[in-house]
Amino acid sequence: MRLVLISVFVAVASLVAGCNGQKTTKKGSIAENVSNSTYSDEELLDLLQLQTFKYFWDGAEPTSGLARERIHLDNIYPAHDKDIITIGGSGFGLMAILVGIERGFISREQALERFEKAVDFLEKADRFHGAWPHWLKPTGETAPFSPKDDGGDLVETAFLIQGLLTVKEYFRDGNDREQELTQRIQKLWEEVEWDWYTKGGEKVLYWHWSPNHGWDMNFPVGGYNECLIMYVLAAASPTHPISKEVYEKGWARNGAIVNDTTYYGLQTELDHYEHDSSPVGPLFWAHYSYLGLNPNGLTDQYGDYWKLNTNHAMIHYRHCVENPKGYEGYGEECWGLTSSYSPKGYAGHRPNKDIGVISPTAALSSIPYTPKESMKFLRHLYTEQDSLIGKYGPYDAFSFEKNWYLPRYLAIDQGPIPVMVENYRSRLLWKLFMANEEVQNGLNKLGFQSPYLKKDG
Repeated sequence: MRLVLISVFVAVASLVAGCNGQKTTKKGSIAENVSNSTYSDEELLDLLQLQTFKYFWDGAEPTSGLARERIHLDNIYPAHDKDIITIGGSGFGLMAILVGIERGFISREQALERFEKAVDFLEKADRFHGAWPHWLKPTGETAPFSPKDDGGDLVETAFLIQGLLTVKEYFRDGNDREQELTQRIQKLWEEVEWDWYTKGGEKVLYWHWSPNHGWDMNFPVGGYNECLIMYVLAAASPTHPISKEVYEKGWARNGAIVNDTTYYGLQTELDHYEHDSSPVGPLFWAHYSYLGLNPNGLTDQYGDYWKLNTNHAMIHYRHCVENPKGYEGYGEECWGLTSSYSPKGYAGHRPNKDIGVISPTAALSSIPYTPKESMKFLRHLYTEQDSLIGKYGPYDAFSFEKNWYLPRYLAIDQGPIPVMVENYRSRLLWKLFMANEEVQNGLNKLGFQSPYLKKDG
């Protein structure tokens, strides 16, 4: 680990220690003692990646080595045990651990041991036609997400497979032990029955299936939302693929997905909601599918995915700068809405459903799309709002308007931060995932264009 990183971490950690109260502070102790220019952008990014990586390293569920759904530093867990394992968040965490190797936080061998532990657990855990449930207990048994959501969750599984395939590419040319890991990952990938989740051959993928309730959840997934990666992987599967027609009729809704709009002077590129009139979704839509799937130059018959994500992030930025409801603290240094904790519990936040809650992952994970705007938010957070930062990085959400925050984290919000920051800095995860030949075959099959695609595959 670089000495400069250690010095930055120690300096900031000493200042933020103990800031676990539930009131926001407009000016914190860091701002009073350190000028905004003390830390370079690179040092701040190093610190941010280190702290958010630690959620998935130090904070992992010990039996599985996978990600806890949530970590509450106040140790108050009103609804769920603190050892519930998240499948999608674990996919993000696997990619964050790769960042940890490359940034010198851990060794390659340490990471390999953790990956082996995770794969051991996943091989034995509950699966439903190859798909894992939304949550697992440390025993490997399903922890129901809701009364009827006690079976396979194809979207969460897609997020996990995205992470696993990225790990596979990282170790692809490694030693015998690393080769064995890649083979085990390949087997897990091949066992997911993506085509089963078309509910007997319908031209759409369904989110859930339960051995106890069948298809009662009844959630066919049409775009646009966070689920593009699910359709890409389903098309790419070497064993249980879907046809291009499922993508066109299910995800693209027979072309209706192209019915975009203009919001805050920017085109949304695609229709963000099948059953809602909201112009844009929460910002996690610009992150989850694109931790591995590189949107740079990525297009298909429906849209330009770099334009879509950049405009999505800039719409959120412009909304917070314009601040139509006059919320306290909003502006060029404080922006970004997504699904997160709030004073009303977990809630989805977006420009037309804004209750004054800022979620740091929204701006920070958007840094490939909005580098200047995201960096300004990062610097503001770490140099002027130290009460909003704990040992795993920025807390999940805060509201100056409500004078509220909690010292709590969610895996699905922390995970995209170190990964997307690394994609901004080195494109590491994008390079790895896009190098997978089966992923390339799936993208070609669906008609995608990308400078990273081999057209003879």
